[in-house]
Amino acid sequence: MDYRFRFAAYRRPFKTPLRTHHGLWAVREGIILSLRDEAGRITQGEIAPLPWFGTETLKEAIAFCTSLGGKITTTQIAAIPDTLPACQFGFESASLHLADPENLAPLPPKKFCQLVRRSPNLYHNLEHLLKKGFRTFKLKIALDDPTTEIALCQHILDTLPTDGYLRLDANGGLTLEQAKYWLDWGETQGKLEFIEQPLAPGHFSDLLRLNAEFQTQIALDESVAQLASLENCYAQGWRGVFVIKLAIAGFPSQLNDFCQTHRPDIVMSTVFETAVGQRALLKFSQDVFPSQRALGMGGSLWLNNQMSP
Repeated sequence: MDYRFRFAAYRRPFKTPLRTHHGLWAVREGIILSLRDEAGRITQGEIAPLPWFGTETLKEAIAFCTSLGGKITTTQIAAIPDTLPACQFGFESASLHLADPENLAPLPPKKFCQLVRRSPNLYHNLEHLLKKGFRTFKLKIALDDPTTEIALCQHILDTLPTDGYLRLDANGGLTLEQAKYWLDWGETQGKLEFIEQPLAPGHFSDLLRLNAEFQTQIALDESVAQLASLENCYAQGWRGVFVIKLAIAGFPSQLNDFCQTHRPDIVMSTVFETAVGQRALLKFSQDVFPSQRALGMGGSLWLNNQMSP
């Protein structure tokens, strides 16, 4: 099938820069695609690169879109190289939408995980989210001394109701000894869902050993950012939690094939896409490969609604 398409880059500032072990993130930049098929139907897709997770840069994505001259075929979409995983997602999710229009059922707040901001208003924000019905929360760690951070996390866990859960995301920023310290503390924390990417992706053998040694669950994130790395970690024996950022994982159809074959324990997670990318994430998580775990889509506290070119 042939498509005509337009694209436009966007910028969405964070209300407060997001601090992770990778550094400060102040602006979410990406591309919105509009595809028109031969019957005149129009659909949208989103390219939301995350270079520090191994994707193309925004500049590279724009160059690829420009090179197509406003036209693309299904054959060309299928041939987008693995070096452009965010483009793979953006174009294929848009084209799949034409063949299978979305019909998404609304989900209650308890189906979503909210990333909470480390600020003087943390507990106020947490109380507000609990009143709205959210029960799963995420906090960035590896930003301070582990003893100080564990004290903070313990206080948050003590604040949560019996059906509440906390996810901790180190973004690969812990040393091996620090990771053991965190995981040992987690053994007695019933409301701690998992610790995400405690070590950098290059320490995969250590992650495997830690996953076998401790009962505290470990989730991989940076280690499985694209489909090839996800398949590689699975082939090497990882059977813990996989955090999948759909918008940067590559072709959704290939990810679906992997999930249907291996049935991994997954958490679907945002990369702070716009509503366009989030609809694709929701569709995949509801219709293609549902997970019992809360969706990592807590961007409401972080991004301004307005976008600028």
